[in-house]
Amino acid sequence: MANAEGNQTSSTTSTVWQVIGRLVAAAVVLAITAFFTPGFTINSFWTLAIAAVVLTVIDYLVIKFTGLHASPFGKGFVGFALAAIILYVTQFFVAGYSISWIAAIIGALIYGVVDYFIPGNQQM
Repeated sequence: MANAEGNQTSSTTSTVWQVIGRLVAAAVVLAITAFFTPGFTINSFWTLAIAAVVLTVIDYLVIKFTGLHASPFGKGFVGFALAAIILYVTQFFVAGYSISWIAAIIGALIYGVVDYFIPGNQQM
């Protein structure tokens, strides 16, 4: 009985670390994308952290309801378009996060390239 509880606790801890890892990776990729994309600004560290959470939640919801992955690298035009839309829509939920449509398109390309090189499994 104690072993089953230990496995459940280990599984829960593992899931928490996966979520935290995904958020940190999303924040790093988002920061790099904003740095290299003209017309894309993030005003502070906290704005970056909140934007990473919002992006992760929106991406999760898109995957849950549509089954489509918003990954511009390796997912074709649909993934690229979803990534651009998610980058753009995030500004409506996060103060201090600003992006134009053109910057969202460029940002989706940069996001995809940077995301490809960041190590780790980002699927939940």
